[in-house]
Amino acid sequence: MLVQIPELLNAEQVAQLRAALDGADWDDGRITAGPQAARVKHNRQLLETHPLAKQLGEIILRQLAQNSLFTAAALPLKVFPPLFNRYEGGGHFGGHIDTAVRLTREAPYRVRTDISATLFLAAPEEYDGGELVVDDTYGTHSVKLPAGHLILYPASSLHEVRPVTRGARIAAFFWVQSMVRDDGQRALLYDLDRSIQNLNKTVADHPSVTQLTGVYHNLLRRWADL
Repeated sequence: MLVQIPELLNAEQVAQLRAALDGADWDDGRITAGPQAARVKHNRQLLETHPLAKQLGEIILRQLAQNSLFTAAALPLKVFPPLFNRYEGGGHFGGHIDTAVRLTREAPYRVRTDISATLFLAAPEEYDGGELVVDDTYGTHSVKLPAGHLILYPASSLHEVRPVTRGARIAAFFWVQSMVRDDGQRALLYDLDRSIQNLNKTVADHPSVTQLTGVYHNLLRRWADL
């Protein structure tokens, strides 16, 4: 399931992050890649321990905590602290599948990567190429979103970042361990939740809304892994 979270960051917040990142010292992105991914990864990123990564990551985490669409789609249990990367001059990340468990130096220490997330911090017109391409059971999806928009997709999917041939593609990325590890089950819960929210806008007092809400929570109770 691919879910777009529009305007996770507003224009002012994007500008704040970009002003900080544009003057940052970037390291070779292969430092944090596994052996297979390192062969196809050609970008730069801030190390997890970089003070700026921690500072800007906290801004993103606060926004995630307040975003109801993210909560509905991801059903988050743990979030790996956001990292930041930069692609330019032909930089790209070939086809790969993300590592199943990520280790971090600070709590929550270990995160099972059920969901991958990319938060775009450069406007599409700032660079050519750089599309995130995700292959899932429904086909191939090419994603290039406005600055401040977030895309969620299964970490188990084969995905890549196409070469950036002009400008710089700047983004934050992180992983989510969901309360519901199965992507198909999360998709059903997400669709059910959105349907209930839509019904609440029109027939909030109808008994079926209460029944469907009960179905949602009983399914979540059955599938949640805490």
